[in-house]
Amino acid sequence: MEKIGVVDTMFARYDMGSEALDELASCPGYGERFSVVRRTVPGFKDLAVAAKRLIEQDGCAIVIALGMPGKAPIDKTCAHEASTGIMMAQLLTSTPILEVFVHEDEEENPSQLVPVFKDRARKHARNAYWMLFEPEELVRRAGRGVRQGYADAGPISA
Repeated sequence: MEKIGVVDTMFARYDMGSEALDELASCPGYGERFSVVRRTVPGFKDLAVAAKRLIEQDGCAIVIALGMPGKAPIDKTCAHEASTGIMMAQLLTSTPILEVFVHEDEEENPSQLVPVFKDRARKHARNAYWMLFEPEELVRRAGRGVRQGYADAGPISA
């Protein structure tokens, strides 16, 4: 049985981990073909190590890393560093880690972020499932301007 890891943070202002878990539970084969392992860390700078541990210690075949950078300039810098750590963890383990960040300044009113949190967490959870079990679903969407969190941009016609 495959394992999908979900790691989220306490710093985020929305429980994206539960959205990802709920989406994965709706995928075919949940509980039979794959299981889910969840970990929660304080902030997004802790995601890389937690994801690497899910891979190396818990045997996860893919990990979804969910975090929420704040809107201050230092938060942007820290988000970049966290992203670099996640990329390094992927390279060190040869395992995909889907970075799912929702930046606090994506919307002026924080309550307008709720649909972004939900959509982005769920769509990336589904992407993780497709990467493991139905990669043709990703190929089918190639070049279509598919987005997570907002409406799809759509393809550019020739």
